[in-house]
Amino acid sequence: MPPTKTILLTGGAGFIGSNFVRLALRTRPDLRLINLDALTYSGNLENLAGVDTDARYSFHHGDINDAPLVQRLVNEADAVVHMAAESHVDRSIMDSRPFFQANVMGTQCLLDAVRRRKGGPVRFVYVSTDEVYGSLPLNRPELKFHEGLPLVANSPYAASKAAGDLLCRAYHETFHMDIVTTRCSNNFGPFQFPEKVIPLFVTNLLENKKVPLYGDGLNVRDWLHVEDHCEAVLAVLDRGRPGEVYNIGGDNERSNLELTRSILSAMGKGEEMIQPVADRPGHDRRYAIDASKIARELGWKPTRSSWPAALESTVRWYVDNDSWWRRVKSGAYREYYARQYASRAAV
Repeated sequence: MPPTKTILLTGGAGFIGSNFVRLALRTRPDLRLINLDALTYSGNLENLAGVDTDARYSFHHGDINDAPLVQRLVNEADAVVHMAAESHVDRSIMDSRPFFQANVMGTQCLLDAVRRRKGGPVRFVYVSTDEVYGSLPLNRPELKFHEGLPLVANSPYAASKAAGDLLCRAYHETFHMDIVTTRCSNNFGPFQFPEKVIPLFVTNLLENKKVPLYGDGLNVRDWLHVEDHCEAVLAVLDRGRPGEVYNIGGDNERSNLELTRSILSAMGKGEEMIQPVADRPGHDRRYAIDASKIARELGWKPTRSSWPAALESTVRWYVDNDSWWRRVKSGAYREYYARQYASRAAV
């Protein structure tokens, strides 16, 4: 069956984006994908090895703030899935400017391009985060984030994503654009950049290094396998109601200490490999997602996030893909891209 719909995907060389490309090409023959990625520090074309020759896929190296490029690609698309973002909380604490440049101004650039699209606006799916809701108390396990809560961002990263959420709402209300927002819990799985906790801990242990555990380790996150997230985004793309927000979660809450112990167990290591470190500023205590709306309206539920099997299979992926994470940690892949695109520019 030939493709009947073209999707412009931003950030498709990153962790979630590359998994989205792989899943969509594998399961959705009706889709053609245009991947726009700036290949900043966490974008990696190696994440797409093996799918980059598919006739339904094309890659464009560029910035979501490049208005002429964005407009040209939006004009070719039947829908936009916006995943490109600066996403690491610790980096946002050190320097928030890149986060607002990408997550706010980049989102605005895309929204304007969709609004002005030749042939009229198309569906725009904005992939956000549960961190825009702030923090939940540890002693109230019955409380979960639902879509009607106010946005209470506690880090520069979360504030930049919340600003993007509000821009999307404003463009829907003001210009009557077909915009749907998703807010997802913590993802795990293959190809995750090893500054994030699971690949960082696994690769540190493979290098016989200790794992840095913030504070008392009792901060809680809801863990979701990345392919479950990508399936949810596809459901929202297909059937989500314009102007709505859909929470996406794994119903899989784990404290950081429990997560660390699970990783140690999966790798046959003891707790002597834990290195307690000072807590980071503004560290949210607990995230928990109420994903009943997307289940009720769109029929989506996670199928890959069962614990500990899903974590153990993820650990095995990093063990089996030693050359990938070593190149990423060393930065060698970035030098390769710099040479590659410099040579193209010189032609």
